Amino acid sequence: MKKKKPEGRNRKNQRWWTIPLWILLIACAVVIVYVAYVFLTYDRIEDNQVLGVEGSAGAAPETGTEYTAVAYNVGFGAYTPDFTFFMDGGKQSRAQSAESVVSCIEGSAQTALSFDPDIVLFQEVDTDSTRSWHINEKEMIDTLFEGFGHVAAVNYHSAYLMYPLTEPHGASNSCLLTQSRFPVASALRRSLPIASGVKKILDLDRCYSISRIPVLDGKELVLINTHLSAYGTDVSQGNAQLQMLFEDMAREYEQGNYVICGGDFNHDFTGDSRTVLNPGTQEVYSWCQPFPGEIIPEGFTRCLDYDEGLVSTSRYTNQPYGPDSFTVVLDGFIISPNVNCTYVQNIDTGYQYTDHNPVVMKFVLSPS
Repeated sequence: MKKKKPEGRNRKNQRWWTIPLWILLIACAVVIVYVAYVFLTYDRIEDNQVLGVEGSAGAAPETGTEYTAVAYNVGFGAYTPDFTFFMDGGKQSRAQSAESVVSCIEGSAQTALSFDPDIVLFQEVDTDSTRSWHINEKEMIDTLFEGFGHVAAVNYHSAYLMYPLTEPHGASNSCLLTQSRFPVASALRRSLPIASGVKKILDLDRCYSISRIPVLDGKELVLINTHLSAYGTDVSQGNAQLQMLFEDMAREYEQGNYVICGGDFNHDFTGDSRTVLNPGTQEVYSWCQPFPGEIIPEGFTRCLDYDEGLVSTSRYTNQPYGPDSFTVVLDGFIISPNVNCTYVQNIDTGYQYTDHNPVVMKFVLSPS
């Protein structure tokens, strides 16, 4: 006759089997709650948001005088030459330290000021982000740009992103920041079309800002600061963003205004810098597809006649910067027919403060 197993032992065995199940259920619940949090807190800033103008500027621009503009992506103050970014296949998701952020932002701002600019278009300026140790980079730059007007447009804000798990990227709040020696009469934020579905979480609130500067001849200098999508985008979306931008630019020129658009276009700005700067490369990335020059409005010009030769403006951050780094031209200026570019050059900084190099352009407003 078989002996019955003690009833208490059966219950104990059953309890041990339920522990892994409960752990799995709790983990699933945490993931579901987190995903719900990310999507429920997702929102976009409405199009045509009026922007405030801070600071004080000098005299209005006039025709026939040469002025200087700079476009510079400061990379949220994280990109020292040895910094690698997790979304590019690198290791890091945050700046090395708060001190490093301050050093990089001050270095970028002072580099821009060294060109004695009348206009500076900054991108990726954080205001309160985990990745940049909650340093208010906008406030830092505004303080250094005494005698300039300041226009900020939120270009990226996200919920707390838990990836990578070892050092989460966290919450981000970033802006486009325009500095102008000329008085800005008004400014507007235009919301760009972005990725749909899950990809939109990586592409929050892309936009461009429009600053209106009265010119002494009664017209306006329409200054556009832009940073187009990189991650989660494709060719059709990138072209849709450019088409929207170009429609605004063409409309302003048709009304008799001067138009300057500068920033980070996240396209191979020259159309061939990927192969010229990286001979023999087979690498193809969504953020450096050839710039679709055929859709630029008639008469508008990309400023590509570099006075001192071709220099890259962005490095791929899968590895520390070095001689074998993948580099490309993503940044630049596009001008209307009544703006004359007298000088343009991408400046080699050795990527000391950011993963971008600044672009310097000198221009003259030419009455049509």
